[in-house]
Amino acid sequence: MHAWLCENPVGVDALTWQERPTPTPQTSEVLLRIEAASLNFPDLLIVQNKYQMKPPLPFVPGSEYAGVVEAVGPGVTDLQVGDRVACLSGTGGFGTHTLAPAAHCLKLPEGFSSVDAAAFIMIYATTWHALVDRAQLKAGETVLVLGAAGGVGTAAIQVAKAMGARVIAAASTDEKCELCRQLGADVTLNYGRDTPSTTLRDRIKELTQGRGPDVVYDPVGGDFAEPVFRSIAWRGRYLVVGFAAGPIPALPWNLMLLKGASVVGVFWGDFQRREPQANAAMMQELVTWYQEGKIKPAIDRTLPMAELKAAYALMGSRSVMGKLVMVNPS
Repeated sequence: MHAWLCENPVGVDALTWQERPTPTPQTSEVLLRIEAASLNFPDLLIVQNKYQMKPPLPFVPGSEYAGVVEAVGPGVTDLQVGDRVACLSGTGGFGTHTLAPAAHCLKLPEGFSSVDAAAFIMIYATTWHALVDRAQLKAGETVLVLGAAGGVGTAAIQVAKAMGARVIAAASTDEKCELCRQLGADVTLNYGRDTPSTTLRDRIKELTQGRGPDVVYDPVGGDFAEPVFRSIAWRGRYLVVGFAAGPIPALPWNLMLLKGASVVGVFWGDFQRREPQANAAMMQELVTWYQEGKIKPAIDRTLPMAELKAAYALMGSRSVMGKLVMVNPS
């Protein structure tokens, strides 16, 4: 097998493509031949030693991938050789093969493409947990999605629409806003355009007829958080999904009081660990939604696995819309 190896987490340039012995699965593991692996923001942080999880060195980055089971370890009963699965395990995806925990593998039905499967679990599980479980979103409510052209943002548009909500998609360019409209957003808000006469709060007020959004889905953080929270509707729910902008915002607590609003944390990883049965039911519902055409990952482009460093550069440029997916030759 071959894989991108991180022996010193000082950045992308330190990654090297190496030949390694193909491992044998141990108890509760499966050996996968990787067909596709998506690039997520944590995959950048982890090779820079900035992520909360610090895997032992050396490690193969790539948190999310899809492939075919080539061998099963002792104790694995739900999977067999030849099954196609998607997996989110934190590391191991950027190579030709990997060992994966069988418990983290999602068996794929007929017709579920490997490229879509490699870009599926993180964005839709995070989003379903956020909107359905944490926000208790109801049909007819308005959702404002920040960073709406990114991976989780595009998922949020689709999940919110599948639930019967009205979606305002906020993104930084006209091109990104157009993608959001294609994915089903009812209206878009370009917060990157230079419009001194119109503030962000003015635009949100205009787009919600003065009421404000019922739910804010925020994977961005940074400077937008406070003006957006000041615009939220009475009994609104502000979903803290991530901090792609970098800075972690600090909000005045009186805003929650005045709005009767909630700041709600979204940590799907711990939901999966603490509530495995609820998580499994959620994943099966999401697979059904995919089969029904209600959701489908927005793929910016696919690149050969050998071009991983170029994919990291694209992610760093913030020009990616949806997901980048690395593919191995079939």
